[in-house]
Amino acid sequence: MAEILTIKWLEEPEDHNYPAALSYLSLIYDEGTAAKMVDDLKATSVSQFKAKDIFRSSSLSLLGVSNFHVNKDRKKIKKGTSLSPILLVRDTSNGKVIIADGYHRMCAVYSFDEDAVIPCKII
Repeated sequence: MAEILTIKWLEEPEDHNYPAALSYLSLIYDEGTAAKMVDDLKATSVSQFKAKDIFRSSSLSLLGVSNFHVNKDRKKIKKGTSLSPILLVRDTSNGKVIIADGYHRMCAVYSFDEDAVIPCKII
């Protein structure tokens, strides 16, 4: 059975999360569209969704705890270090959510509690 811990979160995403989101979104969209999305993410407020719902809506495979970045985030959770909210983009044409930044954090949280509420910015 998964270990349940209190997962701490920062109130806002860290500054370095936005360039990471831009890098990822630029692979999917043209640079202008990706930049506009990142600007919109910066401007929107933080909301919350359950880890299992983000995971299901993204259609991504769940990374295991042996993944270096997931394991690193798991260690942060165990130490009580606050995580950065994740950045999401609704891909309405495909009916799913793009995790623009925070995939490893979401997988780490899910490994402890699939019902955990994850703060995120979503456009």
